[in-house]
Amino acid sequence: MSQTAFRGVFTIPCTPFDETGEIDWPGFRRVIDFCVACGAHGVVWPVNASAFAVLTDEERLKGMRWAVEHAAGRVPVVLGVQGVSTPHAAMFSRRASEVGADAVIAMTPYVQQVEDEEAILQYYQGISAAVDVPIFIQNHVRGSVLSVETMARVIGEVEHVDYVKEESFPVTHKITGLIERVGDQVKGVFGGAGGRNLMLEHPRGVAGQMPGCHVTDVVVRLWNALEAGDLVEAKRVFGLLSPLFALESLQGTTYPEVLRRRRVIESSRGRLAGSQANMDEYDERALDEILGDLEPLFTWSDGPLIPSAPGAGSTTVVGPSDGAGDVEPFDRTG
Repeated sequence: MSQTAFRGVFTIPCTPFDETGEIDWPGFRRVIDFCVACGAHGVVWPVNASAFAVLTDEERLKGMRWAVEHAAGRVPVVLGVQGVSTPHAAMFSRRASEVGADAVIAMTPYVQQVEDEEAILQYYQGISAAVDVPIFIQNHVRGSVLSVETMARVIGEVEHVDYVKEESFPVTHKITGLIERVGDQVKGVFGGAGGRNLMLEHPRGVAGQMPGCHVTDVVVRLWNALEAGDLVEAKRVFGLLSPLFALESLQGTTYPEVLRRRRVIESSRGRLAGSQANMDEYDERALDEILGDLEPLFTWSDGPLIPSAPGAGSTTVVGPSDGAGDVEPFDRTG
């Protein structure tokens, strides 16, 4: 894929699991098709919203190849190469290069906090040595939160570091500070946190947004309205999204549960306790109403929404299959 500056909604496919806790690989391919059909400008896997931390190295390496191959050039693919150390991240970076990723993204090491700036610099240098594509710094509390000054140094001294995904507090101030500090040295700063801050980030000059994929079509609509300068439409769409953001912040639902209700995946279970929807009857009703309000904004549908789920991890079978484990392609016209 020809390299132009990345811009827009680079959505994050969730990693679906079956009832035994194994990755549902046909479901994974279906999620990627869903992201493309919803108008995503790119996809990013595996990162936090992909449950990368509970995947084995083998699963990450396999999924990286599948993500690129299944996207098949329809959108750019950014592969998550974060590791617990420089050699670990370099291994994933070499794999990303082998499979043809359009870019890579990495937090700092996420098991042991790294405070030494030289060690952080060496970490990104190790990633850069393994790839010849743009690198995103992901600044997230799960890793070691980086200051504007440290990110500016990494951008200035490490080849290929061209982008930042900023989602550490206070995110809006750090976005502005970084853009003012590095200027043309960085090709773009993206926001995260599922799009919750996009109305405040866009006026500050972000190049895009990297949300979980469950309502990609609605976030794309919000982004397109902001890009067009249509603040009336942007505020209307954001208003409809706000109750979902609130429910998620209260852990009243999960990205996979919304995907299950939208008939994209079969199960919303996670691999760890607390990683799947822990919803009471009030959450169930709230999510029914929220998705009902959002449904007119959906550009992809595979039948009616599934209301009032019988519980996280439902095994309701949804979506077409040819019986051989491959999913049928979506009608990309929506």
